[in-house]
Amino acid sequence: MAEATHRRRVFSGVQPTGGLTLGNYLGAVKRFVAMQDEGEAETIYCLVDMHAITAGWPGREALRAATHELAAAFLACGLDPARSIIFNQSQVPAHAELAWIFNCVARLGWLNRMTQFKDKAGRDREAASVGLFAYPNLMAADILVYHATHVPVGEDQKQHLELTRDIAAKFNNDFGAPDFFPLAEPVIEGAATRVMSLRDGTKKMSKSDASDMSRINLTDDADTIALKIRKARTDPEPLPGSVEGLESRPEARNLVNIYAALADTTPQEVLAEFAGRPFSEFKPRLADLTVATLAPISQRMRELMADPGELDRVLGEGADRAAAIAEPILAQTYDIIGFVRSRRMATGA
Repeated sequence: MAEATHRRRVFSGVQPTGGLTLGNYLGAVKRFVAMQDEGEAETIYCLVDMHAITAGWPGREALRAATHELAAAFLACGLDPARSIIFNQSQVPAHAELAWIFNCVARLGWLNRMTQFKDKAGRDREAASVGLFAYPNLMAADILVYHATHVPVGEDQKQHLELTRDIAAKFNNDFGAPDFFPLAEPVIEGAATRVMSLRDGTKKMSKSDASDMSRINLTDDADTIALKIRKARTDPEPLPGSVEGLESRPEARNLVNIYAALADTTPQEVLAEFAGRPFSEFKPRLADLTVATLAPISQRMRELMADPGELDRVLGEGADRAAAIAEPILAQTYDIIGFVRSRRMATGA
């Protein structure tokens, strides 16, 4: 097991593509903060800006603004640069360098099975970038360049984590370096690991959805949040008394899961409180809880985004700390392969 040979280290990342939603908060950032606060492992959280251009370049200023917004969200939600390493991916070249090596380890057949590429490439697969196709190899490098042992992810990234483990195992075997790269464990937990659209409970809540009513943005004000929850799609039946009663009711299940995640409880406990009650009673309570959670985050984000220089300082210091871990691991990787290295890389200086 990874824990037996590698220091316990948590890594995860979020793309800075702008417009963070409640889904991003519950599915990722809230868990990042919890793992930091537990203090059981070193925590490294990355703004994966190199991934953000795989499906198209948003523009120089848009990308920088989205990076600052995501950094502000990380900090506003409770990530502490004194306790976690927080940085943007493009400042640490070791990610890209290891990704090339993994391009030579991973197999086309493996990447062809990645369902996210099929979804994002759509019908015109031939027009997709090589970066989008090889995205999982860069994700593997993001994780393994730190010898991360645990990766908090949503359900939609589980397949990529499995590929990361396959790449690690194949590298270790092919290059005669048993246990060099750990087989990172996915951490998928909580009541809302996959938050769904408020307009369609079968689709993931997404900032790219054409309807703003389908999502709750971290920057929404209290009135907007209340309106969106009031207008959220449901069904005419009252809330059931058990989670089994939600199986064929995706919209109801989504709202119950959101409430449970915000309240740090379980869906069953939520249903125990609201069983038999209509959505006209449940939705106002959910709106109040959502506003109480997000209002302080939104306010703090606005304050932080007003000082982009401070955000750049935090990211720069985080990048220095990240590189101090990544560069020696990359140097060892080069040595295992047999690349001739400069003195700088050989010493990790």
